[in-house]
Amino acid sequence: MVDLLEGIATTRAIRRYRPDPIPDDDLAKILFAASRAPTGSNRQPVRFLVLRDGPKAVEAKALLGRSFRSGWQAKRDQDGYAAGSGSADGSPKARMRAAMEHFVDHFEQTPVVVLACLVRYREPTPTEGNSVYPAVQNMLLAARALGYGGVITGWHMAVDDELRELLGIPEGVALHACIPLGRPQGRHGPVRRRPLRELVYDDCWEGEAAWATDPAGTEYAAAGPPQRPTS
Repeated sequence: MVDLLEGIATTRAIRRYRPDPIPDDDLAKILFAASRAPTGSNRQPVRFLVLRDGPKAVEAKALLGRSFRSGWQAKRDQDGYAAGSGSADGSPKARMRAAMEHFVDHFEQTPVVVLACLVRYREPTPTEGNSVYPAVQNMLLAARALGYGGVITGWHMAVDDELRELLGIPEGVALHACIPLGRPQGRHGPVRRRPLRELVYDDCWEGEAAWATDPAGTEYAAAGPPQRPTS
């Protein structure tokens, strides 16, 4: 087990999983943590559709696998993952490409896939996901605490209609996220992001927040938009 702040700082997106199933007790703990997240007016409209090894789950994973492979192919070509630094073995871009290709090629073997859904109580709004994504983050943090990992994905949207028909999802329910879960083949570790001073302003837009310092030993992302000087 890890403490909360360490978990937040080390919960990576995990895309390679061992084939081991997640025991019922652990899965219940992960979903319990997800269910504790805040929702608008405490309506608790979030539902979690869990796909493991049942007959419909197997069909749904196959459907999702095809969608994820198609989505990754489009992203790989659009973002040039095989060009530039992506063609250099060991570069961050090449490592990301390898992780993504393993992820989509083995999607059907993912031990657990969770569809995070919202039971709508009004017409769709741009902010309705605010009642879903805190639950998803809780889910990932709880998985991290128990030795599992996962990632928030959206490539289920290309097969939304097919999933609804297969799984009996009503029209008034929105599918906001697809979260694969499993025990990592690798490990969690420090999450690399931009320096805190790049992200926090004090008093006004781009006002320097001298107090916004990173903990000792923080590692930073090598990719992303240009950064302001940190000193």
